[in-house]
Amino acid sequence: MKFFVVLAFATLALARPQQQDPSTTSASILEYTADDDGVGNFNFAFKTSDGINEQAAGSLKDISVPKYSEDGQVVGTEQAKGLVQKGTYSYTAPDGQNIQVNWIADENGFQPQGAHLPVAPAARR
Repeated sequence: MKFFVVLAFATLALARPQQQDPSTTSASILEYTADDDGVGNFNFAFKTSDGINEQAAGSLKDISVPKYSEDGQVVGTEQAKGLVQKGTYSYTAPDGQNIQVNWIADENGFQPQGAHLPVAPAARR
């Protein structure tokens, strides 16, 4: 019987809440702005208590897209409205490094730029 009492207390001691790592606590939003005209144009930004910042803007743009035939073959291009976005975000990495990324997302895909990002090697000729 004593064994089960000791086992129960040991289990309770091990199951108690441990000291929480401050990096896992929730951040609060310090600033938030958002504007949307309802037809594809927007701006938004936010800042959090743990140092995360983000800003983004988007607008509709006429872009060239592939035109397809009935059988699915590309037969040229046509104009269409596409959402073009650009923005920036920054935060402090766990190693203390300040990370900042400036990006564009358009008909050419997502294009991030940042000092911490690797650079592709030059193409061979």
